[in-house]
Order: sequence, then C-alpha cells, then structure tokens
Amino acid sequence: QVQLVESGGGLVQAGGSLRLSCAASGIVFVSTSMGWYRQAPGKQRELVAGITSSGVTNYQESVKGRFTISRDNARNTVYLQMNSLKPEDTAVYYCNAHFTWLTKPIDYWGKGTLVTVSS
Repeated sequence: QVQLVESGGGLVQAGGSLRLSCAASGIVFVSTSMGWYRQAPGKQRELVAGITSSGVTNYQESVKGRFTISRDNARNTVYLQMNSLKPEDTAVYYCNAHFTWLTKPIDYWGKGTLVTVSS
C-alpha cells in the first residue's frame, strides 16, 4: 500500500531553519509529482511547494526565496528545506503524492509533521 512518512518537524525560533523529509513507498516515485502542503489552526490546507517528476518546482508566494523543495528519486524521498522561518509558518506540514491513472487524478497524503516557529 502507499505510505508517505514525514519527518523533521519541531520547534524552532524565528529566523531558524528546518528540513522536512517525506519517504514514499508503494508508488512509482520517479513518475509522481510531489508536494508539501500546510494547515495552520483554523485555516484551510494550502500548497507550500511542489515538484514535478521532471523536477520543475513551484512555490507559494510567501515562501519564495526561503523554502526549497527537492527530490531524491534513488531514495524515494522529497525534502523541504525551510530557512528564515517566521511565526506565520507555524502549521502541520503534509506530504502529497499526485499522479494521473487512466485520466483520473490520484492523491495520497502523509499524516503530517508539526512545525512550530516561536517569535
């Protein structure tokens, strides 16, 4: 079965850095688009960053220049390097795997990892 396991969350002071990892299994990772989403208390889940199977990346405007998404196809892992963290980055961060099967979009989610940025 498909598993996405996030790690790397925690408590950090404003201005600090964290690196999130998401290890995937049960999917053809090399041909799957991967993304990081986040959900803050009382808010909707939002896309933070995405990376396609060919390595094309996109970012939410508020994290451009601070966050970097990358993937290691040999390890079936996607990363999110987060620098210059701000209190408003506090949220549960979720890993997403997205692909199309017979024209139908398929999405899988991890259970999330909590990032708390103190001011």
